[in-house]
Amino acid sequence: MKQDRETEKRSWVERLSNMLIREPKDREQLITVLRDAEEREILSAETLSMIESVLEVSEMRVREVMIPRTQMVVIEDISNWDSILHVVIESGHSRFPVMDESGTDVIGFLLAKDLLRYYFKKEELEFNIKNLIRPAVFVPQSKRLDILLREFRVNRNHMAIVIDEYGHVAGLVTIEDVLEQIVGDIEDEYDIDEANEIKQHDDGTFTVKASTPIQDFNEHFKANLNDEEFDTIGGLVMQGFGHLPKRGETLEINNFVFKVLHSDSRRIYLLEVKKL
Repeated sequence: MKQDRETEKRSWVERLSNMLIREPKDREQLITVLRDAEEREILSAETLSMIESVLEVSEMRVREVMIPRTQMVVIEDISNWDSILHVVIESGHSRFPVMDESGTDVIGFLLAKDLLRYYFKKEELEFNIKNLIRPAVFVPQSKRLDILLREFRVNRNHMAIVIDEYGHVAGLVTIEDVLEQIVGDIEDEYDIDEANEIKQHDDGTFTVKASTPIQDFNEHFKANLNDEEFDTIGGLVMQGFGHLPKRGETLEINNFVFKVLHSDSRRIYLLEVKKL
């Protein structure tokens, strides 16, 4: 009886060892091995999720994650210092595509940090944006994300302009857009703790996660926003705008003013809320 149990145990170990050692014949077998390893706590659930995401990224194309042309924040009036500074401050981005005079083609990138010396010494320096424009990187919509990520790393680029099959600007993609497909949403300075969906500030405003349930919002603010059609405050605000809003856009609903603090080409992440 004892010998039978030992034989059965040895047989199970041998089968498992053979499964792990044998090279998987296809992606499905590889995922099966990885998931088995996660079940036996050799891999953490988070690690397994990242590995599966890496496999998915190898099949994804730039068009699936890019920011569309209509939502790009660009520098158009290259001769006006005040207009350029306004775009930089309002958007909060660090890199900007610079358009040509026709407003259809990208002639390069502008880094916000390159403007600092002009801002503090504008009386001494003659501003000419052409001296600051850096070469733009162009990639086709059909490029695979894993190849793009490798190119970003090798060439130390952070942003690329996406072109369609006719060579026209279709949008842009950043290294963060690619990495988020692997590790999930990358938090920035506007993100707040997962457990703290609503945060009050000294100036009387609040930062509110777009994923906050409307019911929780109503309870916190003693409000009565409609939660029949949407579950989250982000969904309600999106409906109010009638489109996917850009950062900085504001909307008034009942006695609240909602300002978009963080959004991308797919959804809203964070809102500033002010009670009227």
